[in-house]
Amino acid sequence: MLRNPRKVNFYGYILTYNHKKCNKSIVYSVKLIFFKKSFILAVSLIVAAGIALGVCCGIAAKSAFASGERVVVIDAGHGGVDAGVHGITTSVKESDLNLAIARQLKGYFTDAGFTVVMTRKNNGGLYGLSTKGFKMRDMKKRKEIIENCKADMVISIHQNFCPLPSRRGGTVFFDKGSESGKALADCIQTSLNNMEECVKKSEALVGDYYMLKCTPNPSVIVECGFLSNAEDEKLLISEEYQQKLAYAVFRGAISYYS
Repeated sequence: MLRNPRKVNFYGYILTYNHKKCNKSIVYSVKLIFFKKSFILAVSLIVAAGIALGVCCGIAAKSAFASGERVVVIDAGHGGVDAGVHGITTSVKESDLNLAIARQLKGYFTDAGFTVVMTRKNNGGLYGLSTKGFKMRDMKKRKEIIENCKADMVISIHQNFCPLPSRRGGTVFFDKGSESGKALADCIQTSLNNMEECVKKSEALVGDYYMLKCTPNPSVIVECGFLSNAEDEKLLISEEYQQKLAYAVFRGAISYYS
């Protein structure tokens, strides 16, 4: 008979008890069920795993969850004889900046466990000979790369230019008929707007561009800044800012999967 069942150590046991009167005295019937330590250990591991999963709901975990064999195509716009636009002060080529930022972006996605495919890995274009029709050949080659690798996401990096030199900041474009493209564009635009260098918040915009129609999966064009603005140009040619900008694009793309 257990005189004071409340003093029982509950670690490793489940105690249930009933009482009944017998000859004016109370008799406690106590049933002890012992759980083996191995079972407790298994339960503990399951709980620990659940806690760890909850803790990892930040960007790193989201990227790991999202990346499971996901393929991201990073497209550095222009290249070769097609330099794109030029900086108003330094005459820097858009194509060079696109490639530099694309490489930074590739590093972030690769570190997060994604499979990354670059349409352009060097300063050259994808058109073969620079003869008539080279631009369309270049675009079709990019589409071929996107289709062959079955891209889950496409991010095309570009720089903007405007006759009004006061225009500044990054703008993300998506195809009008793509809901997933709009969702991705909104995520990246929000991330760009949250950069400390952002002077004016913008909204993602609809764009009628070839690169946005190469896959039914989300595709965006990121115009990182205006080379027609001296302040934007100064930022864009800085390697430090290129890293920050690439990370902002990466962070926005990861939030798309959350």
